[in-house]
Amino acid sequence: MFDRLSDTLRARSAALLLTIDQRLDRILQTWLLLAGLAAASRLAFAPHTERVASLSTAGSYLLVVLAPFVSTLLALRWFADGDRQPQPVIRLARVGSWRSLSVNEAARHPLYGASGIMASLLVGMMLNVPVRAAEYFAAMPPLPLHAPRWLSVMHVAMTFDVVLFGSLYMIAFVAALRRVPLFPRLLVAIWIGDLAMQLVTALFVSSAGGLPPAVATALHSVLDGNVKKVLISIALWLPYLLLSTRVNVTYRHRVPRR
Repeated sequence: MFDRLSDTLRARSAALLLTIDQRLDRILQTWLLLAGLAAASRLAFAPHTERVASLSTAGSYLLVVLAPFVSTLLALRWFADGDRQPQPVIRLARVGSWRSLSVNEAARHPLYGASGIMASLLVGMMLNVPVRAAEYFAAMPPLPLHAPRWLSVMHVAMTFDVVLFGSLYMIAFVAALRRVPLFPRLLVAIWIGDLAMQLVTALFVSSAGGLPPAVATALHSVLDGNVKKVLISIALWLPYLLLSTRVNVTYRHRVPRR
Protein backbone atom coordinates (compact mmCIF):
# COMPACT_ATOMS: atom_id res chain seq x y z
CA MET A 1 0.00 0.00 0.00
CA PHE A 2 2.84 2.37 0.85
CA ASP A 3 4.52 1.65 -2.48
CA ARG A 4 1.26 2.35 -4.30
CA LEU A 5 0.82 5.67 -2.48
CA SER A 6 4.44 6.59 -3.18
CA ASP A 7 4.01 5.81 -6.88
CA THR A 8 0.82 7.89 -7.00
CA LEU A 9 2.48 10.89 -5.37
CA ARG A 10 5.49 10.57 -7.63
CA ALA A 11 3.29 10.44 -10.72
CA ARG A 12 1.28 13.48 -9.61
CA SER A 13 4.38 15.50 -8.82
CA ALA A 14 5.90 14.59 -12.18
CA ALA A 15 2.68 15.65 -13.92
CA LEU A 16 2.69 18.94 -11.97
CA LEU A 17 6.28 19.71 -12.98
CA LEU A 18 5.54 18.84 -16.60
CA THR A 19 2.56 21.21 -16.54
CA ILE A 20 4.67 24.00 -15.01
CA ASP A 21 7.42 23.42 -17.57
CA GLN A 22 5.04 23.43 -20.52
CA ARG A 23 3.10 26.47 -19.30
CA LEU A 24 5.97 28.50 -17.92
CA ASP A 25 5.40 31.17 -20.55
CA ARG A 26 1.79 31.58 -19.39
CA ILE A 27 2.88 31.62 -15.76
CA LEU A 28 5.30 34.44 -16.56
CA GLN A 29 2.63 36.35 -18.47
CA THR A 30 0.25 35.96 -15.53
CA TRP A 31 2.96 37.22 -13.20
CA LEU A 32 3.48 40.33 -15.34
CA LEU A 33 -0.26 40.99 -15.37
CA LEU A 34 -0.96 40.49 -11.66
CA ALA A 35 2.24 42.09 -10.37
CA GLY A 36 1.78 44.99 -12.78
CA LEU A 37 -1.78 45.53 -11.56
CA ALA A 38 -0.59 45.42 -7.94
CA ALA A 39 2.09 48.03 -8.65
CA ALA A 40 -0.31 50.24 -10.61
CA SER A 41 -2.90 50.02 -7.83
CA ARG A 42 -0.31 50.93 -5.22
CA LEU A 43 0.52 54.05 -7.21
CA ALA A 44 -3.07 54.93 -8.11
CA PHE A 45 -4.48 54.66 -4.59
CA ALA A 46 -1.62 56.43 -2.83
CA PRO A 47 -2.41 59.78 -1.20
CA HIS A 48 -2.12 62.77 -3.52
CA THR A 49 1.19 63.97 -2.05
CA GLU A 50 2.69 60.54 -2.71
CA ARG A 51 1.29 60.33 -6.24
CA VAL A 52 3.04 63.62 -7.04
CA ALA A 53 6.35 61.90 -6.43
CA SER A 54 5.28 58.55 -7.88
CA LEU A 55 7.15 59.08 -11.17
CA SER A 56 10.43 59.07 -9.30
CA THR A 57 9.63 55.85 -7.43
CA ALA A 58 7.65 53.94 -10.06
CA GLY A 59 10.96 52.63 -11.39
CA SER A 60 11.43 50.55 -8.25
CA TYR A 61 8.01 48.93 -8.71
CA LEU A 62 8.86 48.25 -12.34
CA LEU A 63 12.06 46.50 -11.28
CA VAL A 64 10.13 44.32 -8.83
CA VAL A 65 7.75 43.28 -11.61
CA LEU A 66 10.30 42.74 -14.38
CA ALA A 67 13.27 41.25 -12.51
CA PRO A 68 11.82 37.72 -11.96
CA PHE A 69 10.48 37.68 -15.52
CA VAL A 70 13.81 38.63 -17.10
CA SER A 71 15.88 36.39 -14.82
CA THR A 72 13.67 33.39 -15.66
CA LEU A 73 14.08 33.98 -19.39
CA LEU A 74 17.84 34.30 -18.97
CA ALA A 75 18.01 31.15 -16.83
CA LEU A 76 16.05 29.19 -19.43
CA ARG A 77 18.67 30.23 -21.96
CA TRP A 78 21.64 29.57 -19.69
CA PHE A 79 20.38 26.15 -18.63
CA ALA A 80 18.95 24.91 -21.94
CA ASP A 81 21.32 21.93 -21.71
CA GLY A 82 21.38 21.90 -17.92
CA ASP A 83 21.41 18.13 -17.47
CA ARG A 84 24.44 17.89 -19.79
CA GLN A 85 26.54 20.46 -17.96
CA PRO A 86 29.67 19.06 -16.27
CA GLN A 87 29.80 18.12 -12.62
CA PRO A 88 31.73 20.49 -10.32
CA VAL A 89 35.43 19.71 -10.02
CA ILE A 90 35.35 20.00 -6.21
CA ARG A 91 32.64 18.02 -4.45
CA LEU A 92 31.22 19.88 -1.43
CA ALA A 93 28.54 17.34 -0.44
CA ARG A 94 30.69 14.62 1.13
CA VAL A 95 28.15 13.08 3.51
CA GLY A 96 27.65 9.36 2.84
CA SER A 97 29.36 6.87 0.57
CA TRP A 98 28.56 7.18 -3.12
CA ARG A 99 29.38 5.62 -6.48
CA SER A 100 29.60 7.90 -9.51
CA LEU A 101 27.40 7.44 -12.57
CA SER A 102 27.79 8.63 -16.13
CA VAL A 103 25.29 11.13 -17.50
CA ASN A 104 23.46 8.38 -19.39
CA GLU A 105 23.45 6.01 -16.40
CA ALA A 106 21.99 8.74 -14.19
CA ALA A 107 19.31 9.57 -16.77
CA ARG A 108 18.20 5.91 -16.86
CA HIS A 109 17.92 5.64 -13.08
CA PRO A 110 14.31 5.36 -11.81
CA LEU A 111 14.86 8.22 -9.33
CA TYR A 112 16.27 10.61 -11.91
CA GLY A 113 14.35 13.89 -12.17
CA ALA A 114 12.85 16.60 -9.96
CA SER A 115 9.59 14.82 -9.10
CA GLY A 116 8.58 13.36 -5.75
CA ILE A 117 9.36 15.45 -2.68
CA MET A 118 11.72 17.52 -4.79
CA ALA A 119 8.73 19.04 -6.59
CA SER A 120 7.61 20.67 -3.33
CA LEU A 121 10.93 22.50 -3.11
CA LEU A 122 10.60 23.77 -6.69
CA VAL A 123 7.05 24.98 -6.17
CA GLY A 124 8.08 26.62 -2.90
CA MET A 125 10.89 28.54 -4.59
CA MET A 126 8.55 29.76 -7.30
CA LEU A 127 5.83 30.81 -4.84
CA ASN A 128 8.39 32.64 -2.73
CA VAL A 129 8.62 35.30 -5.45
CA PRO A 130 4.97 36.52 -5.46
CA VAL A 131 4.78 36.24 -1.67
CA ARG A 132 7.86 38.39 -1.27
CA ALA A 133 6.61 40.89 -3.84
CA ALA A 134 3.21 41.12 -2.12
CA GLU A 135 4.91 41.83 1.22
CA TYR A 136 6.97 44.53 -0.48
CA PHE A 137 3.97 46.24 -2.08
CA ALA A 138 2.14 46.14 1.24
CA ALA A 139 5.08 47.59 3.19
CA MET A 140 6.49 50.14 0.74
CA PRO A 141 4.10 52.82 -0.57
CA PRO A 142 5.30 55.38 -3.14
CA LEU A 143 7.66 57.87 -1.56
CA PRO A 144 6.17 61.27 -0.67
CA LEU A 145 7.49 64.39 -2.35
CA HIS A 146 9.75 65.23 0.58
CA ALA A 147 10.64 61.83 2.02
CA PRO A 148 12.79 61.70 5.16
CA ARG A 149 16.21 60.17 4.65
CA TRP A 150 15.40 57.03 6.64
CA LEU A 151 12.39 56.32 4.40
CA SER A 152 14.42 56.78 1.21
CA VAL A 153 17.14 54.48 2.54
CA MET A 154 14.61 51.85 3.60
CA HIS A 155 12.92 52.05 0.19
CA VAL A 156 16.24 51.45 -1.60
CA ALA A 157 17.26 48.60 0.70
CA MET A 158 13.96 46.73 0.54
CA THR A 159 13.64 47.24 -3.21
CA PHE A 160 17.13 45.83 -3.72
CA ASP A 161 16.27 42.86 -1.51
CA VAL A 162 13.07 41.88 -3.31
CA VAL A 163 14.53 42.47 -6.80
CA LEU A 164 17.74 40.53 -6.14
CA PHE A 165 16.24 37.53 -4.41
CA GLY A 166 13.13 37.41 -6.57
CA SER A 167 15.55 36.98 -9.47
CA LEU A 168 17.86 34.52 -7.72
CA TYR A 169 15.10 32.20 -6.52
CA MET A 170 13.69 32.02 -10.05
CA ILE A 171 17.15 31.24 -11.44
CA ALA A 172 17.48 28.46 -8.85
CA PHE A 173 14.00 27.20 -9.79
CA VAL A 174 14.96 26.91 -13.46
CA ALA A 175 18.28 25.29 -12.52
CA ALA A 176 16.42 22.66 -10.52
CA LEU A 177 13.84 22.11 -13.23
CA ARG A 178 16.58 21.68 -15.88
CA ARG A 179 18.59 19.37 -13.58
CA VAL A 180 21.69 21.60 -13.52
CA PRO A 181 24.48 19.97 -11.44
CA LEU A 182 25.24 23.25 -9.65
CA PHE A 183 21.67 23.62 -8.36
CA PRO A 184 22.18 22.37 -4.75
CA ARG A 185 25.12 24.64 -4.04
CA LEU A 186 23.43 27.52 -5.86
CA LEU A 187 20.42 27.25 -3.56
CA VAL A 188 22.62 27.07 -0.46
CA ALA A 189 24.49 30.19 -1.62
CA ILE A 190 21.16 32.00 -2.11
CA TRP A 191 20.04 31.02 1.39
CA ILE A 192 23.27 32.39 2.88
CA GLY A 193 22.96 35.57 0.85
CA ASP A 194 19.33 35.97 1.90
CA LEU A 195 20.23 35.74 5.58
CA ALA A 196 23.09 38.21 5.13
CA MET A 197 20.82 40.61 3.26
CA GLN A 198 18.41 40.86 6.19
CA LEU A 199 21.27 41.87 8.49
CA VAL A 200 22.65 44.35 5.94
CA THR A 201 19.21 45.91 5.49
CA ALA A 202 18.79 46.36 9.25
CA LEU A 203 22.24 47.99 9.58
CA PHE A 204 21.75 50.12 6.47
CA VAL A 205 18.40 51.53 7.56
CA SER A 206 19.48 52.02 11.17
CA SER A 207 22.52 54.00 10.04
CA ALA A 208 20.24 56.52 8.29
CA GLY A 209 19.06 57.79 11.68
CA GLY A 210 15.73 59.27 12.69
CA LEU A 211 13.83 56.00 12.33
CA PRO A 212 10.50 56.29 14.22
CA PRO A 213 10.07 53.61 16.93
CA ALA A 214 6.89 52.25 15.33
CA VAL A 215 8.63 51.89 11.95
CA ALA A 216 11.68 50.31 13.59
CA THR A 217 9.44 47.75 15.26
CA ALA A 218 7.63 46.96 12.02
CA LEU A 219 10.91 46.69 10.09
CA HIS A 220 12.35 44.38 12.73
CA SER A 221 9.26 42.19 12.46
CA VAL A 222 9.57 41.95 8.65
CA LEU A 223 13.28 41.19 8.69
CA ASP A 224 12.92 38.73 11.55
CA GLY A 225 10.15 36.96 9.64
CA ASN A 226 12.37 36.72 6.55
CA VAL A 227 15.22 35.25 8.60
CA LYS A 228 12.93 32.68 10.19
CA LYS A 229 11.53 31.62 6.80
CA VAL A 230 15.03 31.08 5.42
CA LEU A 231 16.17 29.19 8.51
CA ILE A 232 13.09 26.95 8.33
CA SER A 233 13.82 26.27 4.65
CA ILE A 234 17.42 25.38 5.49
CA ALA A 235 16.38 23.08 8.34
CA LEU A 236 13.82 21.30 6.15
CA TRP A 237 15.67 21.05 2.86
CA LEU A 238 19.42 21.01 3.50
CA PRO A 239 19.43 17.42 4.87
CA TYR A 240 17.32 16.37 1.88
CA LEU A 241 19.69 18.05 -0.57
CA LEU A 242 22.63 16.25 1.02
CA LEU A 243 21.20 12.78 1.57
CA SER A 244 18.35 12.20 -0.88
CA THR A 245 19.12 9.53 -3.46
CA ARG A 246 16.96 11.41 -5.97
CA VAL A 247 18.94 14.63 -5.50
CA ASN A 248 22.26 12.80 -5.74
CA VAL A 249 21.25 10.86 -8.84
CA THR A 250 19.75 13.88 -10.58
CA TYR A 251 22.25 16.62 -9.73
CA ARG A 252 25.42 14.81 -8.63
CA HIS A 253 25.15 11.71 -10.85
CA ARG A 254 25.91 9.24 -8.07
CA VAL A 255 24.17 6.51 -6.10
CA PRO A 256 24.75 5.06 -2.62
CA ARG A 257 27.35 2.31 -2.42
CA ARG A 258 25.84 -1.03 -1.52
